[in-house]
Amino acid sequence: MLIAIFVLLLIAVVGIALIVSSGTETALAGNYRSSTVVYYAALAGMEEGRGRLMPKNANYINVFPGPPGTPLPVGQVWYITNPANGENVLTTYQDNEYNTEFGLGALAGATVSTIPSVSPVAGIQGPLYRWVRINAVTEQSLNFDVDNDGSLGPGLIYYDGAHLTTNPTGAQALEITSLAVLPNGTQKMAQYIVAPATLNLNFPGALILDGNGVVFGPGPTTFQINGNDEAVGTCAAGPPVTAIGYTGAPSPQLNATPAGNYIGPGGTPSVNPVTLASNLQSVSGLNALVATIAQNADVTISGPANAGNMPTSMSAANPLTVVVNGDLDLNGWFSTGYGILLVTGNLHYDPGASWEGIVLVIGKGTITSDYNGTGRFDGAVFLATTVDSANNPLSSLGTPSFTFLTGDGGTGIHYSSCWIKAVQAPSTYTVLSFHEILQ
Repeated sequence: MLIAIFVLLLIAVVGIALIVSSGTETALAGNYRSSTVVYYAALAGMEEGRGRLMPKNANYINVFPGPPGTPLPVGQVWYITNPANGENVLTTYQDNEYNTEFGLGALAGATVSTIPSVSPVAGIQGPLYRWVRINAVTEQSLNFDVDNDGSLGPGLIYYDGAHLTTNPTGAQALEITSLAVLPNGTQKMAQYIVAPATLNLNFPGALILDGNGVVFGPGPTTFQINGNDEAVGTCAAGPPVTAIGYTGAPSPQLNATPAGNYIGPGGTPSVNPVTLASNLQSVSGLNALVATIAQNADVTISGPANAGNMPTSMSAANPLTVVVNGDLDLNGWFSTGYGILLVTGNLHYDPGASWEGIVLVIGKGTITSDYNGTGRFDGAVFLATTVDSANNPLSSLGTPSFTFLTGDGGTGIHYSSCWIKAVQAPSTYTVLSFHEILQ
């Protein structure tokens, strides 16, 4: 009897232990499940915010004030809200993290804009994040001395393609913060630092002739190339650049006359050798650039093309990347284009037309100007010859040319770093860092 009682007692103890162990495992599994769900909910919020920064997204959020290229200033904050049961998420789940980063009371003094999430579809609840915040970052907010000057400054942070920097020639870095909350009260806050992935094209001249034995002009008396940077709206002008920049040996066919029409550093005519980014100095690098632009083009046209093939939906608020594979004849196109125009053949330019942004003629590398008009290029024009007359690839850069057949050539080319930046819409926003924030 005693042995039986002892065995029953032992079985009871083992049973209780198994029940406790099972409960613990259930609790651990539940905690793990909640932790995983809330993590991915926060991640979904950040991804919505990152995706809606893309201009080509149907649900694009233009967080940037002013004309294209204007940075988002500190103190302007955007929230994507995703409430449940009609709650006011910014009141129910206050964003104390912003004040931690930017200082006590910073959010109260900020300009706050809100927009609803596109996560719920057809009344079906999507990921359970409550809000997503998009804002500019500074050394102070990141608690990181970007420029290594020994202090945490309040200026905006940019990304030059390799490093964070305080130099505004890079692309602005933004912060995307997401708060997710599950019905059981589990919370998770996570944060991205992102920057737009752009072509990062910068030009040291209003007109760049990239190659050997370059050909230009002589230009008509009304045609002018001005390297003094032009502001656009609230986008401030930068330092001047040379009117005509060339690579390789100077050519006797580079005829910038009358001299006073070519304005920029170094006197008039402002014609100077320039150093370009490494990818613009070789046939392979330029071919890679052409391929990248073509891959992300809004409109692709097979040449020979004419004015009737040009898209009509371009505007200052909607710049497009237009690629013409072959020759383009703009005769009779009395309009203004906005964005990036890439022509792999000859560009036959009608001065009745204008272009705001970047014009790239890479391939044949030739522009012929004809007729009369008052149009002009605002931004920069770049020519490079990478193929021969039979369209066979060259081993080294050939001879680009900008020549005038008849007419007045329009009013010329006016350098504008604002337009150059504005039309380089990002193909994506690259995640530079990710971390979870303790709650």
